[in-house]
Amino acid sequence: MAEYDYDVLVIGAGPGGYVAAIRAAQLGLKTACAEARETLGGTCLNVGCIPSKALLHASELFEETSHGAFAKFGVEIAGATLNLDQMHAEKVKAVGELTGGIEYLFKKNKVTWLKGKAVFQDAGTVKVGDQTVTARDIVIATGSVVTPLPGVTIDQKVVVDSTGALALPKVPEHLVVIGGGVIGLELGSVWRRLGAKVTVVEYLDQILPGFDGEVRKESAKLFKKQGMELKTSTKVTGVTVEGDRATVTVEPAAGGAAETLSADAVLVAIGRKPNTDGLNLDAAGVTLNQRGQIEIDHDFATNVDGIWAIGDVVPGPMLAHKAEDEGVAVAENIAGQTGIVNHDVIPSVVYTMPEIAGVGLSEEAAKEKGEIKVGKFPFMANSRAKTNRDTDGFVKVIADAKTDRVLGVWIISSLAGTMIAQAAQAMEFGATSEDIAYTCHAHPTHSEALKEAAMAVQGKPIHI
Repeated sequence: MAEYDYDVLVIGAGPGGYVAAIRAAQLGLKTACAEARETLGGTCLNVGCIPSKALLHASELFEETSHGAFAKFGVEIAGATLNLDQMHAEKVKAVGELTGGIEYLFKKNKVTWLKGKAVFQDAGTVKVGDQTVTARDIVIATGSVVTPLPGVTIDQKVVVDSTGALALPKVPEHLVVIGGGVIGLELGSVWRRLGAKVTVVEYLDQILPGFDGEVRKESAKLFKKQGMELKTSTKVTGVTVEGDRATVTVEPAAGGAAETLSADAVLVAIGRKPNTDGLNLDAAGVTLNQRGQIEIDHDFATNVDGIWAIGDVVPGPMLAHKAEDEGVAVAENIAGQTGIVNHDVIPSVVYTMPEIAGVGLSEEAAKEKGEIKVGKFPFMANSRAKTNRDTDGFVKVIADAKTDRVLGVWIISSLAGTMIAQAAQAMEFGATSEDIAYTCHAHPTHSEALKEAAMAVQGKPIHI
């Protein structure tokens, strides 16, 4: 019987990787996690989910304070000013607390942190920095990296990716965002609130690809109302930089006359791709599909016995919470238990104001599968939202016309990211719209809108 240094080696300490390592250790397996960053947590904690939410929260507070949003409630604040350095400092503090927390959890659960870049030597051997280790089972959880735009050089000064956009030293006069997806809209919102003119350029005819069509249209209306310029059905053909300014050349996606946009900051946010470069997967025998993803089976096993993969490097949405669930599941499978993730019930959230969230099928996708029923309820008719003057958005419930089983839920609301959890849990248990409609919801709460939307599926909403 072969002797290994570790039972489990996890490559990558992002959300999926660190969760897999901790769960494997909890199950009694001798576990190590290889991570090249100086801190744990991967892209999400260091330069993604967490710092972006810190800036989204802070910029929202600034906008509300400086634009008199509290005056109607009798709270008058004068002289609010922006201290961008302090805003960045608070962001860095939050990141440090959370990454340090993972390091503590590693120590608590006896997970060994191998510091350095991991490179496969063969299917059971990995070089990490200047040491070489062996493991019976290896989990690839290296996440994703920014997708480059051909012909556009990111200098992290004028032309930035999401990492650079989180650390701009001053508020741009004009920020051009290339890509109308989640990242572009979130970071565009941050800098618009702080005073920048923001133009979003999206190749498709609507922002937020993959979201429900009605939600995409309503979201675009709200962003425009806030002052964001959206140029959809538009492609970027070039970006040139001269000094501290950039010229972005665009033209209609279907072809037509070109125009130029002058900006002092350009954010390239056209998506992310699996981070597998430099792993030397060929030495391990692991194969990639045409999209550069590692193909896996239902148990997260690759084509090589003893090598597993989770998170952004495998097919499916690139979401931290999906990776975390897969981290738990893969560890349990390695330990001989049964780890399962229901990929049909993975919520997505855009953390703008209002937030935009969905789980399950869009109305368009649901219609392709069969006959459906749809119920909607606007927050304009919700008592708590009305009282808070927080009435943008709606809840939309999509159900199978014959079985009434909920197929999808979509929410635009200041609390959408929190509210979508109830919908996801209901769908995980196979709930019908009637189940949600006849579940008592506390009053007055925003969550009553989900109940009313489910009642609308039944054709009997009370408050509209």
